[in-house]
Amino acid sequence: MKPFLKEVAEDLVAKFGDHLQDCAIIFNNKRPATYLNQYLSEIYQKPFWSPSVFTIQEFFAQSTNLNIADFYTQFFTLFNLYNELLIKESGKQIEMDKFFPVAKTILSDFGQIDMDNVEADRLFKELEDIAVINQQFDFLTEEQHQFLSRFWTSYTEGKHKRQQENFIRMWRRMPLLYRLFHDALKAKGLTTMGQIYRQLAHQTCSNPQFVNNFDKGRIILVGFNALSQTEAIIFKRWQDQGKTLFYFDTDSYYLNDPLHEAGLFLRKNIDLYGLKNELNNQRSLINELTTPTTVYKVQGQTTQAKILNQVLSEDYEQLKQDPSYGQTVIVLADESLLLPTLQTIPSDEQSIQVNLNVTMGLGYTSSSLFGLADLWLSHQVDMMNTRSAEELNVPYRTVEKFLTHPLIAVDEKKRTQVLAAFVKEQLVVIPLERLVQQKGIFQFFFQKVTDPLSLTRELKSLLEYLAKRHLEQQNLRQLDAELFVKTIQELNRMHDTLAQHIQTSGNNFAPRFAAALIRKALEAISVPLSGDPLSGLQVMGLLETRNLNFDHVVILGLNDGIIPQNSVGNSFIPDSLRRAYGLPVLENQDAISAYIFYRLVQRAKKLSFVYNSLTDESNTGEPSRFLKQLEFESNFEFRYQDQHLQIKVEDQQELVIPKTTAIMDKLGLYLSGERTLSASALTTYIANPIDFFYKYVAEISEPEEVNEVVEANNLGTILHGTMEDFYNQLKAESNFISPERIAQKRKELSKLIEHNFIKEFYPENTKKIHFTGIQRVIMAIVKEYIHIILDHDERAAPFTILQMEEEMTVPFEFNDSNGRKQVIHMKGIIDRVDIGQDGVTRIVDYKTGSDELDYKSLEEAFNTDGKKLNKALVQTLFYTYVFEKAKNIKNVEPNLYVVRKMKNGGTLFQTKVEFTDDKNKVKKADQDLSGDFLAEEKERFAHLLASKLQELFDPQVPFRVSQHSENYIFSPYKSLMTT
Repeated sequence: MKPFLKEVAEDLVAKFGDHLQDCAIIFNNKRPATYLNQYLSEIYQKPFWSPSVFTIQEFFAQSTNLNIADFYTQFFTLFNLYNELLIKESGKQIEMDKFFPVAKTILSDFGQIDMDNVEADRLFKELEDIAVINQQFDFLTEEQHQFLSRFWTSYTEGKHKRQQENFIRMWRRMPLLYRLFHDALKAKGLTTMGQIYRQLAHQTCSNPQFVNNFDKGRIILVGFNALSQTEAIIFKRWQDQGKTLFYFDTDSYYLNDPLHEAGLFLRKNIDLYGLKNELNNQRSLINELTTPTTVYKVQGQTTQAKILNQVLSEDYEQLKQDPSYGQTVIVLADESLLLPTLQTIPSDEQSIQVNLNVTMGLGYTSSSLFGLADLWLSHQVDMMNTRSAEELNVPYRTVEKFLTHPLIAVDEKKRTQVLAAFVKEQLVVIPLERLVQQKGIFQFFFQKVTDPLSLTRELKSLLEYLAKRHLEQQNLRQLDAELFVKTIQELNRMHDTLAQHIQTSGNNFAPRFAAALIRKALEAISVPLSGDPLSGLQVMGLLETRNLNFDHVVILGLNDGIIPQNSVGNSFIPDSLRRAYGLPVLENQDAISAYIFYRLVQRAKKLSFVYNSLTDESNTGEPSRFLKQLEFESNFEFRYQDQHLQIKVEDQQELVIPKTTAIMDKLGLYLSGERTLSASALTTYIANPIDFFYKYVAEISEPEEVNEVVEANNLGTILHGTMEDFYNQLKAESNFISPERIAQKRKELSKLIEHNFIKEFYPENTKKIHFTGIQRVIMAIVKEYIHIILDHDERAAPFTILQMEEEMTVPFEFNDSNGRKQVIHMKGIIDRVDIGQDGVTRIVDYKTGSDELDYKSLEEAFNTDGKKLNKALVQTLFYTYVFEKAKNIKNVEPNLYVVRKMKNGGTLFQTKVEFTDDKNKVKKADQDLSGDFLAEEKERFAHLLASKLQELFDPQVPFRVSQHSENYIFSPYKSLMTT
């Protein structure tokens, strides 16, 4: 099937012969020019003077002496003018960050109004009239007002009225704003593309004679479809003047059907505007062809790309025979599929080099350079928002991301050294001064900028430094080099734009908003991936296919809602007015998508459509309705494949570690007295035996890291240390603790907490610490917890402190699996031991977590596979046993201070015990762990402990994983538990 551009080339040569250089050929985009020149070369078969080739915007831009203002210049101009009008009206201004989304919509509407030749004053007057009518004749009923106030908490009728009044005022000022905006740009020697279109249509442009440059030839307009109203006026006038020729790519299948959306704009161009097509309008390709069409139904977004090697198998064979073959295109209806596509297509398929040409470009946000710029901007915003020099600290995570970023390329030895130092010191935040003193890239990256305007200049300096360093080391990839160049160019442009705004208005930017503007400018950067546009696999977006034809068309993302899209851009102009004034509406977008789709398939020899059948919040799971229309209305031979990727998942088996001789020798250290058993080691074994193996036998250290938020164990350490200092200082004077002494000592609590916070996170620090906001919040939480403990202690006082955080070790006898008597040494560091006014000796254990005082039974607490483990119960009974044996006393009572629950509960463990009532019925009652019941439970504890130790030292019982996953949900060794 002859491509459209080849037909155009043949007709142009027939009409103009060797004088084609006198013509200007206009396309909607740049890509078709390469193909047209190729076809012209094939026809001429000799050197020839090429015609001038333009995009439509490039061509129209010659009609004016003004330059086109970029978006940010337009935004700042609009912002300044809008505030001038607001000040005149009410003396108030709108903040820049709040105006930004409004400005984007206003500028878009201004551009659309100009492109479609709409009288701005009249349109905005109608918008004002509609707003007034809505206010005076509010369409909301009383019930609707009540409904909104119930379900939209920010809604009030008064607020609704104020919003309507604001809209009225906005529409009232809009005609003047429109005129002032364009006048202000013109005064700067600038204009907008919309104004260029309008002025050219009205023949009021500064250089209307530019078209006379091609009087010897013609202005050739190729492949146009949807025309704005200004384009229609201009093209019709040029046609009437004999200056232009039109080449429309049509098919009677949709052109002659007045209901077919794909032909909507072509029918307007030909029938309404009277534009003449130089090619045959009546040919019918879609109705006559029986193109083989395969529809692949896949599950998952990226899965669409993963089946490409199957879809392209025949194309690979073609490339094997002819590497210059370029008649296959992969069209990404959903452009987010670019990276999965690039990752799927092999660079070497069965020894065939698969050449790719990707002109849609790599999105900047996918690059490592954007990640670096984003990290730097976030850091600088944080620094500029810090009030005092003492608080200039950098979060550890920021430093970690900086050091591990591929473009930073810090020497591995230095990176490891720096991170290890921070981990050792547990630095949640690092003083800025300490980082800047490292010099080199550290200074370039972390040095605080002086003001928001400096962001562009300093980021540019950082990137220039990095680019130079990578060039010297000869490790800069071409793609990264192009990104560096484009980024630096964009930063130069942004700096000039921002500086001009500050100079004009005298207003600076909020740091966060300035960074957001820079990010938005950088996000628009795109770098085309290299390749030959005429050979190899072509990868492009849907719009890039305009005017082009391929033998095999593969479309990924052919879902409803993507083709066609189910939304249009934001606009303040309601749908009813858009229709009245001929502005684009949703149906126009559908018609454009339909034409691009049908035009692309009408000359193809083979079609492959892929869609995602999974339904989620962003996908209907349905194929495009264009696909269904094509199937039912054409003679194409459709074949459906329900594609399921074969994903083999290896069976994972829970790891079992037999107790080898080496392991038993390691365990034997406990029996020989060289190692002691702690309460935490015991509860680790009970909860998940394999954790005990990794931590205490294999001695695999838990990974060290810095946590930017204080975790539960850190908070507990600070609380324990503070309570130890609190009572040790009182005990130094007297171990008799009265309520009055506690109350008096509370005054020193803040100082004690700060001391222990520094000891936990800055153990080697000798300078004054300036705490961050989050650190002060953590200390406030610790203080609140300690007040809860002290409130309880004041009520329980007086009492006598016997010891604080004292380490004690006692032997424990048990029989091993062979009946031999063994001895293990139990070690406990008990938070506090005191004697109350009732004469009872108490073990006190502080807990800041979610530990429970209620327990089902001791047997359940020792059950590795049970759901009712109670580590706190086992630990406090462990401490109680150690203390009683060490001091040779009895009746010591375990108390658990669970600070989160102490206000509403006690400190004694509780369980349910059965009893028989007067009617001989068995019932259950709450039972505190005290008195005679405590004595019984202590005996049961010793028995269960002996049984568990027998299991631990039994060579026939391997280390295994608990059958209840909740028992190891937070285990640091979780990834090591399967084979």
